[in-house]
Amino acid sequence: MKNYFFLLLVALYIVCTISCTPKVQYVYYSAYGAVGDGVTDDFDAIIRAHEAANEAGMPVRADAGATYYIGGANRTAEIQTDTDWGDAKFIIDDVNVENRNRHVFSVSSKLPVTEITTVKTLRKNQEKLDLPLPYASVIIAIDRTTMRYIRWGPNQNNGYAQTDVFVVDKKGNVDMNAPIIWDYDNITTMTAYPIDEDILTVRGGYFTTIANQADPQPRYYSRGIGIGRSNVMVDRIYHTITGELEQSAPYDGFIYISRCAEVTVQNCKLSGHKYYAAGSYDTRLNSAINVTYKNCQQINDIHDTKLWGIFCSDYSKNIKLDNVEFSRFDAHMGVANATIKNSVFGHMSMNIIGFGLFLVENTKVCGSSFLNLRSDYGSTFEGEVIIRNCEFLPRNGARSDAVLINGSYSGQHDFGYTCYMPGKITIDGLIINDANHPDNYPGPKIFANFNRAFTDETYVEKYPYVITEEIEIKNLTIKSGKSYLISSNPFMFRNVKITEK
Repeated sequence: MKNYFFLLLVALYIVCTISCTPKVQYVYYSAYGAVGDGVTDDFDAIIRAHEAANEAGMPVRADAGATYYIGGANRTAEIQTDTDWGDAKFIIDDVNVENRNRHVFSVSSKLPVTEITTVKTLRKNQEKLDLPLPYASVIIAIDRTTMRYIRWGPNQNNGYAQTDVFVVDKKGNVDMNAPIIWDYDNITTMTAYPIDEDILTVRGGYFTTIANQADPQPRYYSRGIGIGRSNVMVDRIYHTITGELEQSAPYDGFIYISRCAEVTVQNCKLSGHKYYAAGSYDTRLNSAINVTYKNCQQINDIHDTKLWGIFCSDYSKNIKLDNVEFSRFDAHMGVANATIKNSVFGHMSMNIIGFGLFLVENTKVCGSSFLNLRSDYGSTFEGEVIIRNCEFLPRNGARSDAVLINGSYSGQHDFGYTCYMPGKITIDGLIINDANHPDNYPGPKIFANFNRAFTDETYVEKYPYVITEEIEIKNLTIKSGKSYLISSNPFMFRNVKITEK
């Protein structure tokens, strides 16, 4: 009898638990007037749906099979709850846009941003700030009296205000995996962007951008998904481009990640934009930390030279790409630590300037060089490069010379900082597939001719270049059967120590 009553109580508990557990509810775009026929402009309905979801703390779902047309209104749909676009299609029409700087969707935090006025100075590699905060935060510090990245070349400019991004906990301890990289004797602004503890997920959706037809001068469009919240997962988004005609202004990035940390972009399909007069990107980072791209591919041809590089970053730290196929990896105004694994890069290769460790592993590069140290920013990388178990196929197998590390530095331009080559370069497992080489080919070069005028002691660098100290080489395979050269200008690299194991 006791067993009977016990089992009855258990059964009643299970029934009550099931019946009392609330079913997960979703906000659908159709509930707020979205038609989903691909013709009616559904942007206002989408915005209203997200506003209601944000207020109620409810997730959003697109209606199955819908096609949402989004016009050029000067508005943004704010995403603050999980959003699943499923198999829905979105047509983003950029032909007549009221404000090119407005994202269509913006993933944002409900937590307040804090302007910091009590910290007056910072030091490179400083470990702690006298700064209690309500939340762990991404800190962005700007000194407008000090200019860095004073660009040289066709797009020469007067530089940008010194900017750094780092993470601190509630007690002001700096995460030393992303250290402060500049000294600050003057802080113009310092802002704390709080780090949400929970993960917000945005997934699914087939997006088509109808390209703008504006003047192709550098008037960037930001008509995509802006990520401005920490701890975000972007999953299974598909983006393609149509309507690229004789002219178009460039794009900042359909997925644009800024002022945040701990973001993963995975299982996404993105597109290279047609090249006009300025670089155009489909994904971009700006002042972001700990960002991972995993299992992402470029839909169109990574070797098509009519298409610009797909990936770009500025002021960002701890970037990781794992199993991606892109036309290019590019760190514009400095990267502090980047890891590339199990990937393939097309005609624009990998381009970096910055700091820390650049690790490339199990990756194939098919551009004119394996790695390009961007000359417009001084071909500078103050740190270490490790190349492990990789393949270099110059110009995707076309008849070509083979240069492992490209760059240029005259020593006559002030970039706003001392310029460095990587202090140490380690090559541990590399195939240089240079079988299709020109006549009189002497063999692959580790370094390009960085300065054709610097061939003897009489050349004077006004701003001296800090040359690589050490190269360690093992398991190097050269398909042409020729030996490597340090450079076609060996004088410049005469003091580099090369160790073969």
